[in-house]
Amino acid sequence: MTEKTNVMRLLEQKKVSYTPHFYGGTEAISGVEVAKILGQDPDRVFKTLGTTAKSGEHYVFMVPVERELDLKKAAKAVHEKSIEMLKSKELLPLTGYIHGGCSPIGMKKQFKTVIDKSAENFDTIFFSAGKIGCQVETTLKGLQKLVRVESGDISV
Repeated sequence: MTEKTNVMRLLEQKKVSYTPHFYGGTEAISGVEVAKILGQDPDRVFKTLGTTAKSGEHYVFMVPVERELDLKKAAKAVHEKSIEMLKSKELLPLTGYIHGGCSPIGMKKQFKTVIDKSAENFDTIFFSAGKIGCQVETTLKGLQKLVRVESGDISV
């Protein structure tokens, strides 16, 4: 087993059971490739996306790796006129994470987070453990013990 990430430590602090999954590699690969390497259904593997609203607020959205965030639906879910994806250079200073290793758990600041409603269909879901090469698998309820996550119709 590789070293624990802060995401894993935070899950343990809150006594949330999880399974770590390591896939090696030092560069970001697509979430679809990650799902394939882990032998998992891509509908259960979620990517974490940072956004900025026209109001200046920041939001986090989680969608299955094979799907895309629908910006109109996402804006509606957080009651904003419009949102756009964060630029890569803004991700690290804002969240503490790099592209390909962004987790909803352990960000520098807690942003309103919305996960695609399809997550409710699975006993467990996968998402980044905060480092490229590592995912955690836990329940949606487990994730909600650490992050206020709402579910919504946000993907296409």
